[in-house]
Amino acid sequence: MTTLTVRLSTMDDAKARFVEAGRRALAGKATEAAPSVNFLSYDEMHRVLAPLRITIVRALAGQGALSIREVARRVDRDVQAVHRDVTTLVNAGIVDRTESGVEFPYDRIHFDYDLGVAA
Repeated sequence: MTTLTVRLSTMDDAKARFVEAGRRALAGKATEAAPSVNFLSYDEMHRVLAPLRITIVRALAGQGALSIREVARRVDRDVQAVHRDVTTLVNAGIVDRTESGVEFPYDRIHFDYDLGVAA
């Protein structure tokens, strides 16, 4: 089962994970690459993964590549609106565009973040 992990993290956090993976590799320790997408803020994540876009991801899950028109039919929405949403998801690295259409190449999404209380 392949999982896409969505994180809220700073550039420093992402850099630290990258450096640690490099250290492990140089030490000869295997590091499994795990697909992930990082957002700098909750607002950015929520903008990209808004409810209507999550519906598109769910419609794509396990279906292989689908045309935009077919995705629109499955989510009962306008083709142009779905095209805009799919473009946002592709640009964020959530969905892949292929010669056959668009696809969500993972089995599930795992959200890995904490929300703190505003000061």
